[in-house]
Amino acid sequence: MMSLSGVFVVLFQERPLPNVALKGEATQSSTLSGAAASKAIDGRRNSYYSDWFCSHTAEGQTDPWWRLDLRQTFVIVSIKVTNRGDCCAERLDGAEIRVGNSLQNNGNDNPRCATISHIRAGKTSTYQCDGGSMEGRFVNVVIPGKSKTLTLCEVEVYVAPAVQSLLNVALNKPTAQSAVSMGGSASRAVSGCSSGVYKHGCCTHTAQMRDPWWRVDLLAVHKVGAVTIFNRVDCCSERLVGVQIRIGNSLEHNGMKNPRCGVISSLDGKKTFTFQCNFMEGRYVTVMVPGASKVLTLCEVEVYAFPAGMTLEYYV
Repeated sequence: MMSLSGVFVVLFQERPLPNVALKGEATQSSTLSGAAASKAIDGRRNSYYSDWFCSHTAEGQTDPWWRLDLRQTFVIVSIKVTNRGDCCAERLDGAEIRVGNSLQNNGNDNPRCATISHIRAGKTSTYQCDGGSMEGRFVNVVIPGKSKTLTLCEVEVYVAPAVQSLLNVALNKPTAQSAVSMGGSASRAVSGCSSGVYKHGCCTHTAQMRDPWWRVDLLAVHKVGAVTIFNRVDCCSERLVGVQIRIGNSLEHNGMKNPRCGVISSLDGKKTFTFQCNFMEGRYVTVMVPGASKVLTLCEVEVYAFPAGMTLEYYV
């Protein structure tokens, strides 16, 4: 993340998220009759294979796959897949979308973003990758099993705008949490120290309770580009599974009723989690774990945002 020394000005403009698949390079496990992998990233959602707009592997393969190389690592917000419209829509049922930086097993061992249960013929479905926090250079679509055929008429990959130039506005702001245990006060999560070792004094800790929560007050309404959470690493990292990030202006139910930015659905070996919030507006950022007998521990929460209503950003 950016250094906070010095003063500079950034002209901020909100733009639609870019489809970076258009600049990538595609390959696949095999090719039928010239239906190259690149046809799935030509920018056209024409779903008729007979018009030569779709990729197509050989028929009856085991675990056929298609892979997109984005040429660099991105934070991926969503992936759109267009199914074939003139035939065989059911062939895509059960396909898995995988995102990551490894080419082991042709990239098919990377973390799973989503499973395609069914896309109607000629239709486009959108898949969110872990709340918009998955990072990777490679995007794979693979159908596990024998005697499978993979046809894709378009794959679009939408990535987050860069947030490195946004300020971490949570730093040293007022905080609160549902309870304090083991000296883990709420302010520790905005101290600038992100060590995941509890004895280093950087992590919060609630009591074991129902729906524990933590909240930071940004002191004014901001447009939030991203939120990064640092997990504890010396113990109990699984406690973060199910955590929700909520952003808004209400303190009803301690801010837990505000709109949701993201959910940590799984850890996948990660120690930090970044959620793209698409510039949701709010004064309060609440992190909570729904359920009984839960403990919430946060080793740092960073909120990258700018004041609502501003177009020129001044960072110190």
